[in-house]
Amino acid sequence: MDSLFRNTLSPVSWILLGMIPPAIFALYFLKLKRQPLEVPSTYLWHRVLEDLHVNSLWQRLRKSLLLLLQLLMVALAMLALLRPGWQGQSLEGQQFIFLLDNSASMSATDTQSEAKRLDVAKGRIAALIDQLESDMSAMIITFAEQPDVVQEFTNNKRLLREALERIEPSAGQTALRGALELADGFANPDRVMNEEGDQSFEVTEQQDVELYIFSDGRFPSIEDFSLGNLRPQFLPIGSFAAQNLAITAFNTRRNEERPELQQAFVQVANFSEQEQKAIVELTLDKRLLDAAELTIPPNGIASATFNLAGENEGALRAQLDIPAEFKDCLALDNEAYAILNQRSDGQVLLVTPGNTTLQAALATERVNRLAKIETVNPDVLKTAEFLAKAQTELYDLIIYDQCVPRMMPQANTLFVGRMPPLPDWQQQARAEPVDAPQIIDWVRGHPLLNLLELGNVQIADSLLARPPLGGRMLIDSTQGPLFAIAPRDRYEDAVLGFEIVGTEADGSRTFNTDWPRKHSFPGFWLNVIEYFAGGQSASLVHNRPDRMMEIRVDGQASNLEVEMPDGTRQLVALEQPGRLSYHETGQLGVYQVREAGQVKKRFAVNLFGREESDIRLRARQETEKSLKTVDSLSIGYIDVAAQSPTAAVRRELWKPLLAGALVVLMIEWYIYNRRVYI
Repeated sequence: MDSLFRNTLSPVSWILLGMIPPAIFALYFLKLKRQPLEVPSTYLWHRVLEDLHVNSLWQRLRKSLLLLLQLLMVALAMLALLRPGWQGQSLEGQQFIFLLDNSASMSATDTQSEAKRLDVAKGRIAALIDQLESDMSAMIITFAEQPDVVQEFTNNKRLLREALERIEPSAGQTALRGALELADGFANPDRVMNEEGDQSFEVTEQQDVELYIFSDGRFPSIEDFSLGNLRPQFLPIGSFAAQNLAITAFNTRRNEERPELQQAFVQVANFSEQEQKAIVELTLDKRLLDAAELTIPPNGIASATFNLAGENEGALRAQLDIPAEFKDCLALDNEAYAILNQRSDGQVLLVTPGNTTLQAALATERVNRLAKIETVNPDVLKTAEFLAKAQTELYDLIIYDQCVPRMMPQANTLFVGRMPPLPDWQQQARAEPVDAPQIIDWVRGHPLLNLLELGNVQIADSLLARPPLGGRMLIDSTQGPLFAIAPRDRYEDAVLGFEIVGTEADGSRTFNTDWPRKHSFPGFWLNVIEYFAGGQSASLVHNRPDRMMEIRVDGQASNLEVEMPDGTRQLVALEQPGRLSYHETGQLGVYQVREAGQVKKRFAVNLFGREESDIRLRARQETEKSLKTVDSLSIGYIDVAAQSPTAAVRRELWKPLLAGALVVLMIEWYIYNRRVYI
């Protein structure tokens, strides 16, 4: 009977509830039944006194519709308290954690009811909440780009249901690790460890916690994580046949043949088993610029390039026009956004005591199309004016040739023949240069060394450019690394260990390398300008939803506010002069940074995630197509098998029974007021 009924009340409560039907019968037995008679008025007063007494303690029960309705109402209420239903998923345990994926892919509508996956998952969690007993507790955690505790542990079903209703879909990508770490922290709040020798033991006994993961599984395996006393269950939401067309890339770039013009590049992916056609429409500030029809192969991509001749500034939008016969199950990735800025040259500062070969390499026509080059003597490094400029992000790149600043600037840097004044670089540096290093390898795939041949370059001596932690060696030699790059906050510092032109003991200038005679020399400096400063005329770097966006603004800016894609405006403050860090990027679209009502900067937030756009449930590789099963989750060293996507939850009838009891009560009230008797 446990599969049919579930007790809700204590024995005492059932005894009190069981006394209600006998009480109703007793009231009807004691109720007087009078016949209307015409009597003198003096006789009436005599009879009124007798109305205070019953005719008899017991009398034959007469047919009464009101009595039957009242008994039926009580019976329905008692039956509802027994929670009748049929067995499906059931809760076994005392504590439960519901992890609910509300990432972008959970907005797909490939369910049987064509509702969003998130709504289906919320319905399944609500069914499990209904099954909680009085001695059980549960909590709800959502996860997308970041986890969020929606409701902490409680046995209050009302609080759990209200928290569940508050959950909204997001446009972020799926990251399960953070949610697992939160769940582990809540599941082990009182863990006490006792260390003896090389081993540790739990002093307090930990209770198993049931962990329900509601997701479509669009995330990689979770490595180096211990579940401990968490007992996971993976309940996949979605289908294998879900299909989707998505814009996976959208940006602006310079025309390769005519750098003064810009182009828009759009890439579309087809996540289905059939070839599909779609039209890509390009608009600028809601004005249609162009359109192109694409034919996308099964599980493939196609792209379109639009020339933006005559267009200087605005918000670009690419939108897919999908044929009606194709059931596109995710609408979030059918639009993408980019920012078209007015062409502005990058700002590059060359600090050198005199290097005609380097200055000539930076004076080519192609370099001048990308950036404005300013050359100064190292003596200016000591001036207060230069120090102020270097800290305002005026320059995109500063090249220090045979010199070192007292303080690192707020810009990308390239040091030639010197090491940066940073502890991480100095600790790795060798005090004396090495003689005659021979280049043996270089990272050809890095943009700084693209299409360069360096094997024939001869070098007299060089410092070893060993990068700090997080850096990367780009040129290696028989003596050690000669060229390396490393991040610094949101900038990058590159070090070329050898000088181009050196200084002899007598003060005379001489070449330290024959590199300037090679074709790779001007090519290298062109790569440097393109990498560090050539992107200023293109769109701002696209941000992913729910990730911090950092943009440059005027260091003296005040009264800044950010207008979100839905029109909402939010006042913001600068954490550092000239730098705005903005965190509220949950919406897809174009954000505008305003100062005193005027738009100063724009940036775009796009989904651009193949893992989120490929919304099909992952099937096990070894299964046949006719017998597809959902792939398991890998958490730490444990594979969590997926339950059937169509696994039934327990269906209970207490809600319709209570609704029926309410209907019976309304009928009884109506009949009583109408004085209808049978």
